[in-house]
Amino acid sequence: MEILATISGIVILVLLISYVRVNTFLAFLIVSIGLGLVLGLDTMSVMKAVQNGIGGTLGSLTGIIVLGSMLGKVIGLSGAAQQISNKMVEWVGVGRVRWAFMITGFIVGLPLFYSVGFMLLVPIAITVAYRNNLSAVYVSLPLLASLSVTQGYLPPHPAPLFLVNQLNADMALTLFYGIIISVPAILISGALYGSFFKGISTLPNLSFVAPQVPPEQLPPVYRCFLSVLLPIILISFSSIGAPYIPEGMLKQAVLLIGDPTVSLLIAVFFAVFSLGVFRQYDRQKLNVHLVDSVKDVASILLIFGGAGALKQILTDGGVSQVIAEYLSSSDLNPYVLGWSIAAVIRVCVGSSTVSGITTAGFIAPMMAGTAIDANLMVLSIGAGSMMFSHVNDTGFWLFKEYFQLSLRDTIKTWSAMDTLVSVTGLLGVIVLSWWI
Repeated sequence: MEILATISGIVILVLLISYVRVNTFLAFLIVSIGLGLVLGLDTMSVMKAVQNGIGGTLGSLTGIIVLGSMLGKVIGLSGAAQQISNKMVEWVGVGRVRWAFMITGFIVGLPLFYSVGFMLLVPIAITVAYRNNLSAVYVSLPLLASLSVTQGYLPPHPAPLFLVNQLNADMALTLFYGIIISVPAILISGALYGSFFKGISTLPNLSFVAPQVPPEQLPPVYRCFLSVLLPIILISFSSIGAPYIPEGMLKQAVLLIGDPTVSLLIAVFFAVFSLGVFRQYDRQKLNVHLVDSVKDVASILLIFGGAGALKQILTDGGVSQVIAEYLSSSDLNPYVLGWSIAAVIRVCVGSSTVSGITTAGFIAPMMAGTAIDANLMVLSIGAGSMMFSHVNDTGFWLFKEYFQLSLRDTIKTWSAMDTLVSVTGLLGVIVLSWWI
């Protein structure tokens, strides 16, 4: 009953958005309320789930997305994005710029949350593609594959970190194994699969493409890169240094600047002054540009809220629990089992973090007294949590809105890429299990 209702709800959601042309946020609300009632929640529980879903999703993402958009606007106005894109093409050549973004995405994705890495790097990738008459999807998929892999596989991202603790895995060993299986996953899902979309001619959202700045007015290269990398530096410093600092105000300050929202806030002010934007524009005009940057992502925030409402309905309606209990009684290979539970929950609920955390509760008791490698189990669940991102995942809509693709093309590019990330990750775990 629950599974059939969920599938029906997702089909209706797709039809409302793609064929009936209902506003995406309204479509999410309609399907979320209807599905909640079908799943047996009373009216007040349905509305509470919708409110909690919207609030929980936007509460964790709004600051990051808005500040990331502001930082992107400042970097664009100052010519920093133009300078960075010029230097990347100069250093590696137009033909290898996808590889440069792929490596950058992996390095940036290690310490940063996915949404922070997306907001920092995708506008630059779009700018590089636009300036060099390349498909933005073709240039960006290797970058996004790297960000997806680091989010799903590797601690200290939330779900992998939780799994390491719950399954009593070794952090360093899990990270080492994770990096090994990350390489083929990124190459297959990003570099190889992304190469098939060189001909996609759909223009991305050009509001994220920086305007041309005369060469003599471009800021110094080191300031441009430092403005983009500052949030990464602050978060990395906090995560690495905080454990070695005694309790007290200094440690609290280090932890504070390592928060993604605070690090982006610091980066916005740093970029405004270091890139000279405060000299190019008066205070009122600069504020107008920053407000415009918020308008650019307003529709995305609404879509995120709608996706969060649907995710919460599915969670409160017991869909993930029904599926996980059914799969946990099977005789599958333990790594395939962990991957399968996470994959099905991910497809139904939409959140990779929820998928990984939920799966841990079913897998941890099953591992007691067995010879199953906990490090590989963390990675198999992490890979499963990246399976087939679609309409109930906020990342799906972020990609769609930035690259201005149809639902069909978003599924063909983004959803298929995440599926390859998931499947190649499982295959990597199985191969490693034969050698360990």
